[in-house]
This record gives sequence, C-alpha cells and structure tokens, in this order.
Amino acid sequence: MMNMKTNQLDYTNHVISVLEKEATAIMQLKDQVGPHINEAIAMILQCEGRVVITGIGKSGIIARKINATMASTGTPSIFLHPSEGLHGDLGMVTAKDVVIAISNSGESEEVLQLIPSIKRIGAKMISIVKNPLSTLARKSEIVLCIGNVVEACPHGLAPTTSTTVTLALGDALAIALLEARNFQPEDFAVFHPAGSLGRRLLLKTADVVANTRKNPIIATHATVQEALFSMTLQGMGAISVVTEKNELFGILTDGDIRRAFAMTNTILEEQVLQYCNPQPYFLSENHLASEAKTLMEQHKVNVLPIVNEKHEPTGMIHIHDLMHLGL
Repeated sequence: MMNMKTNQLDYTNHVISVLEKEATAIMQLKDQVGPHINEAIAMILQCEGRVVITGIGKSGIIARKINATMASTGTPSIFLHPSEGLHGDLGMVTAKDVVIAISNSGESEEVLQLIPSIKRIGAKMISIVKNPLSTLARKSEIVLCIGNVVEACPHGLAPTTSTTVTLALGDALAIALLEARNFQPEDFAVFHPAGSLGRRLLLKTADVVANTRKNPIIATHATVQEALFSMTLQGMGAISVVTEKNELFGILTDGDIRRAFAMTNTILEEQVLQYCNPQPYFLSENHLASEAKTLMEQHKVNVLPIVNEKHEPTGMIHIHDLMHLGL
C-alpha cells in the first residue's frame, strides 16, 4: 500500500535530484560513444530499405519517438511492435532493412523472439542496450551500449534515466544522419507541409492569391471615385493601377485618397494617375509567402501586389491573409 506524505509540500529537491541524475547520465554517455556509432551510421546510410525500430514497454515508447524523428529528418523508418511482429507484422521487414532493437536489459522476451525471423529475412541488426553481454547484444551486428546507468527512481525500478539516455542517443543518431544526408530546412518542410515551417518554406504568393481570389485593378486614366468603388468592393483598402498593356504601374491606397482630400475636394473626379504611388512594393508569383510577410513588415505596408512574368497583377495580398495562414 502506498504511503502518501501529505505534510510534504515542497518537492523541489526531488525534482532537481532527478534532473541532475538524468543530465549526468546523458553527459556520461559521451564516454560510451566510440567506433560502433560510426559503424551504425554507416550501416544505416548504406541501407537500401528502411530502418525498422522495435522495442517493448517503455523502450517501445522511446522507439516510436526515435522512429518519428528519423522519418521526419530524411531517414526512412518504421516502428515495429514486437508482439504484432510475432503475429504477422514481420512481413514489413525486408532483407534491405536495418533493424534497431531497443532493450535496456537486452533480454526482453518479445524482442528476442523476433531475432530468428529477422536473421532468416536477412535484415541487419543494431541493438541499443545497457548490457553489452546480453542475448540481444550478442545476436546483433552492431551494439550501442548506453552504459551502466542508474535509474532516477529511488527504488531503481521505474525506467527513467535509462529511457532518457536511450532517447538522447536516438536523437544523436538521427541528427548525425541528417547531417550526413545534407538534409536542409526545405527538405524538412516537405515532410511537414501542414506545420508552420512547411508554410514558411513551401507556400508561394501564387498559392495565397489563389486562395483569396482578390485582384483589384484599375487603369491609370480611371477616376479616383471608380477606384474607391472597386477597392470597397474587394475590401482590400488598395488597388493596383495598370497601364494599357495591363502591366503594374503603381498602387493607390485608401490612405492616399484620404490625404488627397485634405488638399482638394475634386479628387473623386480626377484620374488615379495623379495620386497613386508609381513605385510600389510588389513580388512575383514565384516568391515565398514568407518573403511577402518580411517585405510588408520591413516597409510597414498592409497590401502587396503580386505580378506574373509579364508584370501583370494577378492578385493582391493583405497582411491579414498571411496571418490567417499562420505566417
């Protein structure tokens, strides 16, 4: 039966103790890094298939996270649950794959039962274990030993420090592979198209205008009143002024019109050519939406015309459009 210490209110020392133990164990892991880590990375880089990561219990949870990190950073990988593997999922493993088996003791029964089939399939094995003399280690081509870590659990029972160290080693492997593959932010974005990074690195200005479908334009000889009606209709607070060839000449904003009213009452009947800005900021359809955001912030403008290769306006972006897209 658990004994709850209701009079103990400050657990700061306990928390700090756990953090110190786990941090120390990670730093000590540096002493375990040797030639085997290079061999493991080389094996994975030469792998023509995928990295299959397996583990049971807490090691399985860590295996899933390592798999997720590798998969998102350019190393094709999958997670194989040992129990499911014993009931058919071993069919996912091929002779071209590399299996990373994680077991603190190196004696996890479910993981060990996979080994005969993995060997028969012809996949190579890397083990991450605490005991380099364990059964799993002895049956692996490469052994990555995390050392004799001491669990942060005061009873030495709950996997704590060992899982943290294993996770750190898995992260180190994934990032080393990322570096070896020259994996760039643009590549990362391909695997994260729905995330903010994906939007910043993949979304083009053409995508934004295709979504908003707003492209207020008016000819240079049109009146300011006509421009005002069109601006109001599209709700942009600005309008692109174009030449007879439909090329971008300038931009007229509602702010330009308000300032002009301070000088004359006849502005509505006059041509937009007299009041528009003939040197507007603009971008092409091939620019990234993130570049539009940067340009608008730098020059403190709320709208930006987008042009095609013929310098014809194809749309107009408002800063709110980018905000709604998470930029």
